[in-house]
Amino acid sequence: MTETKRPSWDEYFLKIAMLVAERSTCRRHHVGAVIVRDKRILTTGYNGAASGLKDCLELGCLREEKNIPSGERHEICRAIHAEQNAIIQAGLHGVSTEGATIYCTHPPCILCAKMLANARIKRYVTYGNYPDQTAKELLQEIGIAFVKMDKPEDKINTLE
Repeated sequence: MTETKRPSWDEYFLKIAMLVAERSTCRRHHVGAVIVRDKRILTTGYNGAASGLKDCLELGCLREEKNIPSGERHEICRAIHAEQNAIIQAGLHGVSTEGATIYCTHPPCILCAKMLANARIKRYVTYGNYPDQTAKELLQEIGIAFVKMDKPEDKINTLE
């Protein structure tokens, strides 16, 4: 009988964030986020155009066309970030995010870091890289724990 390693809670929720990222309509980065409290999923979000708008898969990427590097000029983009969509979903459905952990495939930009502060998120767990160091500094200043892990396996382990 083959034994499989049971993932830690952090690995488990990061793997779910990886799956959520598959819904992304961004041509540059597929980002997924899962907000969790007490080992229960509150909301999820991925990066993509606002509901009802054409997305980058259909129209092309404005940031690529203008050669804008990752982490700069966030306003020149059709997409709403994964963290923002997860927070918006919580608001739409009356779910408090106070004291929760967010699991995200990429570290936050400065705009998302500010939103996470006001959403009263207490912990940010990721495995990815992002060029915006000011966001990590802001998280530290406001007391949101930032945890960088190794990327979980891209494999779903099941017994047949």
